[in-house]
Amino acid sequence: MEKLSYQEQTIITRGIIKSAVLMSEYGAESILIEQTAQRLGRALGVDSVEISMIPSAIVLTTLNNGQSVTTTRRVHHKPINMSIVCQIQKIVLNMEKNEHDINYLYTILKNLEPNYYNRWLVIFVVALACGSFAHLQGSDWGAFFITCLAAGTAMFVRQELSKKRFVMIITFGVTAFVATLIASISQVDGISQTPHIALASSVLLLAPGFAFVNSFLDSLKGYLMMGWGRWMEGFLLTIATSLGIILAMAVLNIKGW
Repeated sequence: MEKLSYQEQTIITRGIIKSAVLMSEYGAESILIEQTAQRLGRALGVDSVEISMIPSAIVLTTLNNGQSVTTTRRVHHKPINMSIVCQIQKIVLNMEKNEHDINYLYTILKNLEPNYYNRWLVIFVVALACGSFAHLQGSDWGAFFITCLAAGTAMFVRQELSKKRFVMIITFGVTAFVATLIASISQVDGISQTPHIALASSVLLLAPGFAFVNSFLDSLKGYLMMGWGRWMEGFLLTIATSLGIILAMAVLNIKGW
């Protein structure tokens, strides 16, 4: 391969790790992050790429003609968004096919933005999903509509807290508190005969399924530190959700579901 100067290799290394960090922040599987970094390295002319990941940071080394460059970057976790992961995969494919240089990578990464669905559509779909689950569990129509209202309002609160960059644990706790408060309307006499189903179904939007699935897949494929970290993240979010529910039930003097 062509001999790269130390400065050129450093610039390439920084571009590769920036891509890896973005993928990690938005919830990509660990093996996909490693494979993407290695493919980028080959496309940019380095002999090999070695990467080490923990939940809070990535260490990456590029090797070229006996010369190595190592850099470390902090990972700041953000809400799951697979559009970023897909866009980076498209960048890699373009670079492999068309032999673009590092400037192309930096230009694309600089303008990379996550694609979000319309927030009101998301609220509607989440509310309908939680309400439908309540109906499947045997709720009456009163509990169904109250579940939709509680889940939709909770999703709005979650979006607002995420927009203001609150820590995820706080966001989940407050959202669970709001959902339980509103769902408790179903306990008013005459509104619903199945209030316990409304209370349980209104917080389903907070189930951290993606974190647990990724933790299992990472552990299964040998990335034990990442797997453990993601499992702990999901566990803490579950605890925060539980605390929000318990606090709301204590305020309203509800004995249980």
